[in-house]
Amino acid sequence: MRALVIQHDHATDPGPVGARLAERGYDLTALTVVPEERYLAPDVTFDFPSADDWDLVVSFGAPWSVYDETAIGSWIGGELSLLRKAHHVGVPILGVCFGAQALTTALGGSVVASPRPEIGWVEVGTDDPAIVGPGPWFQWHYDRCLPPPGAEELARNSVCTQAFRLGRSLGAQFHPEITAATVRLWLELDGTEQCLRQGVDPGELVARTQELEEAARLSAHRLVDGFLDRVAHAAD
Repeated sequence: MRALVIQHDHATDPGPVGARLAERGYDLTALTVVPEERYLAPDVTFDFPSADDWDLVVSFGAPWSVYDETAIGSWIGGELSLLRKAHHVGVPILGVCFGAQALTTALGGSVVASPRPEIGWVEVGTDDPAIVGPGPWFQWHYDRCLPPPGAEELARNSVCTQAFRLGRSLGAQFHPEITAATVRLWLELDGTEQCLRQGVDPGELVARTQELEEAARLSAHRLVDGFLDRVAHAAD
């Protein structure tokens, strides 16, 4: 089984999500949209593959806004087309953070600025813990999804919808793929300044991530299993 993994930047790592997909028999093909040298100027040219070539699509996070084409350029249109076509032909999609927001947009929902940013570990309320556990889940976002028509909200908190499903597609606002190494890399980029602006201690963020890393890995595996067994193959 072939899984397309969309990594929008060089700082993305599929982490335990990718590891669990591999354990479940998927051969992962990772595509990086914005190379490291263009991180500060992400309006690159990128051609996405055909949706028909895959058994699964995973779209991960990014430090930009889906709706900010001035910053990210026209490649987002190609990704939205891919996600829309994949959903239409029944290819399961897992969208994570920016990927969930792209999925929302592709399927007729919208993305708006969040009432407040979320950076750090957050509990969420869940209607279906067999798919989305209560966490805690790692968050790092400034926007939120207004899910597409017909979507079922699976999890939420006071800030936003935290997970939704529509057909064989699942969007998660949080980061199940996170590891302490990824948090450190984000902080080395512009994350430290973001944390300080929001009153988040970067050192405590890393320490908390290290403390929760094994539990978070297991939560990510359960999320992948729930996605594959309850969403992706629900109609099989």
